[in-house]
Amino acid sequence: MMEEVKEVTSTLSVHGDNIKVTEVLKDGDTLTFLIVSPKLSGTGEYHVDRTYDDFEWLQQHLFTQEDVPGIQGVIFPPLPAKAQVNASVKVMKQLGFLGLGEWKPYCTALQTFLRQVAAHSILSKNKAVEIFLTSSDPPGRHRARKNIFNRLSQAVEEMRKEGHKDVDEFFQTKRDHNLVLTGYTKIAAERFLDVVQTEQKIAVACGHFSAALHLCVEPGEDPDKRAFSKICVKLSDVFESMKKNMTSVAENNVSTLGLGLDLESRYQEAEKEMLFRRTCKLVELETSRRNAEKAKPVKKAALEEVRKTADTEFEHICGVAKQEIARFQCARVEMLQQALVQWCEKQLLTARESADQFNQHLQAFRGMA
Repeated sequence: MMEEVKEVTSTLSVHGDNIKVTEVLKDGDTLTFLIVSPKLSGTGEYHVDRTYDDFEWLQQHLFTQEDVPGIQGVIFPPLPAKAQVNASVKVMKQLGFLGLGEWKPYCTALQTFLRQVAAHSILSKNKAVEIFLTSSDPPGRHRARKNIFNRLSQAVEEMRKEGHKDVDEFFQTKRDHNLVLTGYTKIAAERFLDVVQTEQKIAVACGHFSAALHLCVEPGEDPDKRAFSKICVKLSDVFESMKKNMTSVAENNVSTLGLGLDLESRYQEAEKEMLFRRTCKLVELETSRRNAEKAKPVKKAALEEVRKTADTEFEHICGVAKQEIARFQCARVEMLQQALVQWCEKQLLTARESADQFNQHLQAFRGMA
């Protein structure tokens, strides 16, 4: 079994932007994901299989780089919620778009997570990333130690710090904007999911009606019955085409704008978490300053050291956070633009194909006159 990983500087031996999650295998209640990473050397590929526990292992090791200055200012690429075989309604609602399409959207989300980690200037240096992508030994059986982020997210009393006024107008503005955008993005994703699910229901209904029309076909030589049966068969073909069209429209919505909105929503939450971590560190710094000011002479020196340490850590976090916010703003615009362009291209292609199909049906009906 794999040894505990030490966070040391490393260089990835794979092409991070070409990592692929190619397949998902079901074994009882366990989902295993097959990951292919092309070698930098160009001599082949790494093929590994990973469970969700392995992804959590990687995420924990990214979180626990407490020796990396400013790590709390990183906007960590968001890992999707855990997928389950025969998932409950609650889990499926949490997964949203990622719970559709026989796990294909979910594999795409995991693939995006890995590519973003591999492309990150700080996170990609963690040795755990190289191990995750190249080692044949699944690492997820070893649980990473609890870290600063676990403690921050799990401590109820920390939640009061969310409303703490910031000393930096830049970060206060970002916190206010993020609060609004997080809500709007989540609503947009939920509403678009409603649209997709309605399209899927329409496709199923069209399929059922297409099949039902064949029940109206009657054998025999009676001219009226034969004419009626012929119309039913043609009309069944039309509804079958409508089913295929609506299915394609729904699939296009999921694979493009749906995944784009889902990623945007999860990234807004990741930025919110980063801003909260920074706010917690700000409160800690202010407390250390007050303690140093009020300290008695015998404790003054020690508390001054605590204050200086907190001050240095906070400056590092702010520096990293500003770089991350700038990078995130550029990336989110590019991601949404790409999703919208792909959405338009796919729906336009589907519309053209459907128009050709319906034109054939129209000609067939005209020929029956």
